[in-house]
Amino acid sequence: MTTRTLRCWFVVHKWTSLVCTLFLLIVCVTGLPLLFSEQIWDTFVGDDEPPYEVLPPGTPNVSLDVIVEKARALYPSQIITNVNPDDDEPAVLVSMAPSWQALKDDDKYPDRNSSHWIKFDARTANVLEQSRPTDAPKEPRTWTGVIMGICNRLHTSLFAYLPGRLFLGLMGGVFVASLVSGTVLYGRFMKRLPFGSVRRDRASRLTWLDLHNLLGAATLIWATVVGFTGLVNELQTPLFGLWRVTDVRQILKPYANLPVPSQDHLSSVQAAFDTAAKAAPGNEVTGLSFPGASFGSPVHYVLWTHGATPLRARLFTPVLVDARTGELTGAYPMPWYLRFLEISRPLHFGDYGGMPLKILWALLDVVVIGVLVSGLVLWAGKRKIATDARLRALGYDLDDAEGAPVSALTGEGAR
Repeated sequence: MTTRTLRCWFVVHKWTSLVCTLFLLIVCVTGLPLLFSEQIWDTFVGDDEPPYEVLPPGTPNVSLDVIVEKARALYPSQIITNVNPDDDEPAVLVSMAPSWQALKDDDKYPDRNSSHWIKFDARTANVLEQSRPTDAPKEPRTWTGVIMGICNRLHTSLFAYLPGRLFLGLMGGVFVASLVSGTVLYGRFMKRLPFGSVRRDRASRLTWLDLHNLLGAATLIWATVVGFTGLVNELQTPLFGLWRVTDVRQILKPYANLPVPSQDHLSSVQAAFDTAAKAAPGNEVTGLSFPGASFGSPVHYVLWTHGATPLRARLFTPVLVDARTGELTGAYPMPWYLRFLEISRPLHFGDYGGMPLKILWALLDVVVIGVLVSGLVLWAGKRKIATDARLRALGYDLDDAEGAPVSALTGEGAR
């Protein structure tokens, strides 16, 4: 490696690290409570849901049509938007709203929410719980809800919605660049030193440098994966938008100008679930959207299915069933870029291996915070020194001749 090349790598590492450090600290700190969000809610808020009725083992679920009719009877002036069976409990969640237009208005104002839901026992069709409809007084928010909401908004968008998501995605890319450049520098620096050396008998700056390098090398693979998958996750809105204006638009083009039929004259919801299960063999049906939903079809039930194995559980395949006749229109696997997005989610959130993996993710997150802080300390201590002088202070021997080879010292030149 030449002197000029080393200078370039050093400058790239310095500025990519400085540009993204503040935002990475925000993401790392807010990511810790989000990792354990379920445990935090259970501890500080608790579970106020009524207990399930004790029934003989093997009691079958009632037809989803019975549950749909009960929801309509509770709110006859509203429409049903979604029906979602629970994956872990014998429950079905039915979402409702005053109208489709009210939901379109919600899209224009992110803080508005006119929909509500009803949770039914899947075996008896009894109401277990429901959120307050829009005309009821709002429930007071708990401190836990406020804090977790702030963490979520900071972690995903910095309270800036889509521009914030795209900006954090850019910071994820800059972070990956800083990791690559740091790896190149570390390889040269540690060429003649044992891996993991921390020189405590020298200047404190060298100790900070060695700790920074060691922690960075120890978390390199994890940080690269989480940084890159974080970038991909922040692109979900434009990626889904691309899918909607390409594949989805072509699929729904023959039905685009048809009127949305009244929900009183639609075919069986239960039959639509059964049809989707046959159309996507090996998949589980996770939910159904009614005709008229945003980015959906005016005349189709849209049913979402996913694989039954841990790997395929993140791969969704939508199925269209004509809500007027109950006939299958087709199953449409998502394009490769959305499949890549869905697979990247568990790698970023660490939510596919239970509590042990969450603890590991949290520990690695704390170590990365240490890398960021130590990097700031190193920069603050020598920020006014020229690049060559800083390289020598960090343990590199630079030849005066331009383009001459550079070798890492054993520490003699850094005393």
